[in-house]
Amino acid sequence: MLEKLFALGAHGTTVRREMVAGATTFLTLAYIMFVNPKILGAAGLDQGAVFVATCAASALTTALMGLYARLPVALAPGMGLNAYFAFTVVPALKGDWRLALGCVFLSGILFVVLSLTPAREWLINAIPKSLKLAIAAGIGFFLALIGFEAAGLVAADPVTLLREGTLTDPKVLIAAGAFVLMFALAARGVVGAVLIGIVVATVLGEAMPPNAISGAVSLPPPIAPTFLQMHFTGAPAAAVATIVFVFLLIDMLDTSGTLTAVAHQANMLDAEGRLPHARRALAVDALGTMLGAALGTSPVTAYIESATGIQAGGRTGLTALVVAALFVLSLFFAPLAAAVPAYATAPALIFVAALMAKGLKEIDWDDLTEAAPALLTALAIPFTYSIAAGMGIGFISYVAIKLVSGRWREVNAAVAIIALAFAAKIAVG
Repeated sequence: MLEKLFALGAHGTTVRREMVAGATTFLTLAYIMFVNPKILGAAGLDQGAVFVATCAASALTTALMGLYARLPVALAPGMGLNAYFAFTVVPALKGDWRLALGCVFLSGILFVVLSLTPAREWLINAIPKSLKLAIAAGIGFFLALIGFEAAGLVAADPVTLLREGTLTDPKVLIAAGAFVLMFALAARGVVGAVLIGIVVATVLGEAMPPNAISGAVSLPPPIAPTFLQMHFTGAPAAAVATIVFVFLLIDMLDTSGTLTAVAHQANMLDAEGRLPHARRALAVDALGTMLGAALGTSPVTAYIESATGIQAGGRTGLTALVVAALFVLSLFFAPLAAAVPAYATAPALIFVAALMAKGLKEIDWDDLTEAAPALLTALAIPFTYSIAAGMGIGFISYVAIKLVSGRWREVNAAVAIIALAFAAKIAVG
């Protein structure tokens, strides 16, 4: 049955290899089960419910990716998107996380529509490569700043805005040690380096009184506090439109880049560099965003960590089904997730930031009309503490510099429209 469904022989793989690949992928992205509840919990969502929503949304969408798109790609709530949800969107909506979930759902609807039309490719291809790379890096820096604060490495200061934290605090030292451990293990090619770092930090933290893990296995917490709690009113239409657009743009860029990178590594691209079943994969990602909002989490997206499973030999949707099954089993380990402190997950945010920032090397730094907007974007996102504001500054500066330097022909219609939209948003407040 599996051979008929996934054509394992034609892809040069076996059931055992696919299972190993699925387990490998799961271990590399399992940290999201611990990190996502902590991030969304900061926005007022029930952490137990978010844990269940994270596991359930990841399992359902990854299974759909395996069965419908037949790709060895796992999905889960996206890093960066969850930070934008918790630290930008919810505060902008005056703490109304239910409306924030509604915005996520609306962005998923638009993603589905665009995924079924040529408009998606037109929009993605129209955005300059320098801005795409800068947005990813800026989101990484944003995650790093959140991680630094959660670890206690930095603290607020009324004069200098930021200052160093109490570096002798045991929690800071544990976080720093976990940070070193994660990167060292990753450099040595150890599978699940991030997860291992989180577990070690949690165990060391639990050794400090009065902490104690209450248990490891239990029935899943109730999902009722977040399930179908989204609504769509309570804020100006312009504010909602901006939030929905930013969710949509980040999700589309993230998903397209991830799918292309993973498919390239698996040698799945055709002679023209296209991914088989790409439209199905994008539709699954879009549906995952809607499903995640309904369950109670930030947008679900394809994970670049799927590449580790491909390195282990995964080539078909069976790999994704194994990942989905492991997410289902994880539902019964909620006590472990609840025991993980914020300073134990903080190094994971910095780890992800390092991965997201590496694209900066591909920017043409000799062309100032490309380099300057890219730098502004990457820095504005963390410094304004807003992904939307940083993106707006990036697009506006890109168009302005190109126009003033006499290179207006390099500005396409899509970028000009996006820049004008952000400028109008700033003008009306």
